Amino acid sequence: MSGISDPRSHVQSRTSADLDVIYVGYRRRGRAIVEKQSDQEQLTPERSLELANHSPSGFEWGYSGSGPAQLALALLLDYTDNEEVALAEYKAFKTEVVSQLECTGPDGCWRLTGHEIDATLREIVDDPVAPSVN
Repeated sequence: MSGISDPRSHVQSRTSADLDVIYVGYRRRGRAIVEKQSDQEQLTPERSLELANHSPSGFEWGYSGSGPAQLALALLLDYTDNEEVALAEYKAFKTEVVSQLECTGPDGCWRLTGHEIDATLREIVDDPVAPSVN
């Protein structure tokens, strides 16, 4: 997308302390819940809905739909704290990451680290077909 000088600059500016961020997703009474473990707060769609309204009813994961699009945008917005980067990259992030998330293992949840988010951002930003590289 135009207007972003270099979205990679955000990825390169992260410090090792930032990589300790861990997002966890699980279901409680059929409802999708996402928490940011570093500050023990629940991630909500409100802030991301101000940028793009895909799913006002909440987040989802594990497929490519409106709930996963809202989650991808919210995750990138929360993690980068950069609206331009989040808007430019969330669709590719949904495809590469959010659509693949599954609640597996003994605790029935998925985990996504800051390191994994950074690695994905590097891949999708460097990809010549990514919207931000046009």
